[in-house]
Amino acid sequence: MRPRVCIGVAGGTGSGKTTVAEVIVQRIGAHRIAHLQHDAYYRDLSSCDPAEVLAHNFDHPDALESDLLAAHLARLKAGQAVEVPLYDFTRHVRRPETRRVEPRGVILLEGILILAEPKLRELLDIKIFVDTDADLRFIRRLRRDIAERGRTVDSVIGQYLSTVRPMHMEFVEPSKRWADLIIPEGGFNLVALDVVCARVEALLAEASP
Repeated sequence: MRPRVCIGVAGGTGSGKTTVAEVIVQRIGAHRIAHLQHDAYYRDLSSCDPAEVLAHNFDHPDALESDLLAAHLARLKAGQAVEVPLYDFTRHVRRPETRRVEPRGVILLEGILILAEPKLRELLDIKIFVDTDADLRFIRRLRRDIAERGRTVDSVIGQYLSTVRPMHMEFVEPSKRWADLIIPEGGFNLVALDVVCARVEALLAEASP
């Protein structure tokens, strides 16, 4: 079996993880990458009433089905395709359809809490933490949740103060110590991205027969 390179991109909400992942995809080539996001593995809340959903802590590790994600990563590394959940962030439920992801030479995973989960960390060959100032992260999250998830300003602020910030301090920020590389400024840090992509290419070359 040909070895595969598994990269994890972590960091706080709005830190620029997706931008970093997109740069890696562009430079390495989409045809060589299987791209997964931890957000797709949020637990289905269809059985919860509106009050329970409103009080749900989406920023705690227990909100995500990381065991399923770990199983999917292991299958991709073993050369097997997986069916990734599709999550509806406006209704907080999983859609009935899934997204098929085929194994590639590079497996790219992004998510706020991936370095906080030992079962995910042990599957990663390169662990990246995107480090961005809290004020910039909050502004980005505010814009995203209003534009993409149908949220109000008050609901985003309320969630940030009640769960996002406390969970960041408890789980996300401490997980930085597990990173192989900490990238300030996210996708704008071209030097760091040069280093990452060069390392990925070297690992792919080593894995080639």
